[in-house]
Amino acid sequence: MTDNLDELYEQAMDAFNKSDYLIAENLFHRILNINPRFADIQNKLGIIYNQTNRMERASKAFEKALEINPGYTEASLNLAITYSDLGKYDQAREVFERAARISKAGSNEIDPFIKGKLANEHLKIGAIYTDLKLLDEAIDEYQKAIRLAPNFADIITQLGIAYREKGEYDEAIKQFSHAKEVNPRFILARVHLGLTYYSRGFYGLAEEEWQEALKIDPSNAAVKTYLNFVKPQQS
Repeated sequence: MTDNLDELYEQAMDAFNKSDYLIAENLFHRILNINPRFADIQNKLGIIYNQTNRMERASKAFEKALEINPGYTEASLNLAITYSDLGKYDQAREVFERAARISKAGSNEIDPFIKGKLANEHLKIGAIYTDLKLLDEAIDEYQKAIRLAPNFADIITQLGIAYREKGEYDEAIKQFSHAKEVNPRFILARVHLGLTYYSRGFYGLAEEEWQEALKIDPSNAAVKTYLNFVKPQQS
């Protein structure tokens, strides 16, 4: 960078970090008019477009950043998120799986931060498949997420829900129990384990899970309601 570019960049980053996106956007464009080959600036513009709900422009900026630097992991993840927001789920999955491969190729292990972001993207796509009742596809996405983040109790719980909706109750119980082991205070795992037991007629086991959940959060209205379901069944 020349001195002029350095000054513009400092001003642009100062505005960007303060969320003064209009000023930052104008300054970033001035820099690109001088030299269009800055992947970082294309990525920052993509973030601005995403945050100001110009998703198509955001995707184009992230794509440009990756055209300049194909190994730019942050831009890949940002593009995947934007594709997902646009409903381009297959493209989103392709981009962040490629990002995972590139990250791993560059080192013996993927950075934990990158793993978490990739796992959350698989989780989001899995949730969409679940809503569409495409349960095999949802299970596949949740399993990919868990391979990246094996100790995320929320992802394990979502996998259990998908198995239960598919009618695979034993596998659902296994996943909810595993989520409890990972995080004993994660109430949602206990709630869904109780619901699965209840649906199978194991009312005592259901009550046990909900009572434990209530100990963790005594004000949880949903758990109190579920416990009221159990009482008539056991009388």
